[in-house]
Amino acid sequence: MMTTHSPSTYEPVLDHYIDDLLLQLRGLVMVRDLLVERGATEAEITAHTREADRVRAHLTEILAA
Repeated sequence: MMTTHSPSTYEPVLDHYIDDLLLQLRGLVMVRDLLVERGATEAEITAHTREADRVRAHLTEILAA
């Protein structure tokens, strides 16, 4: 007898949320790199780095659950 597992009704929502967080993280990293190239202030670069770190940590929490 074969057992099939039905997907959770929450998986699509979670997948979409994870995709959004990944996109946000990529954007933050890309903008931070542009800021560095263009000679932005240390405060601007640090703000993007901290936000990227926060999003990365949040992704880690979600994926570990």
